[in-house]
Amino acid sequence: MGMPFFFDKGLTKRFIVRIYITIILMLLLLMVAFIFGSQNDQMITLNYLIARTELSVAAAVSLFTVIGFILGLLFAVLWKLVKVLKFKSTKGTV
Repeated sequence: MGMPFFFDKGLTKRFIVRIYITIILMLLLLMVAFIFGSQNDQMITLNYLIARTELSVAAAVSLFTVIGFILGLLFAVLWKLVKVLKFKSTKGTV
């Protein structure tokens, strides 16, 4: 059975350390965003295409930080998947 596309036999330790550093940095950035948001109790109005809602600044910062994190993670995984699929397709044609 083959290894997953993100597993590189020669760089396992470096890969794991890079993952840990990335996770720690992302958690620190999330903490800073949540701390910033929790200090602001003002209400803001968000206008959507079909709706309008009032949120506190803390809730808005938290919401958009989580949405940005999820979108960034999704694009990173898709980028890696496309890279691996391109590599496999060029490897098979040579």
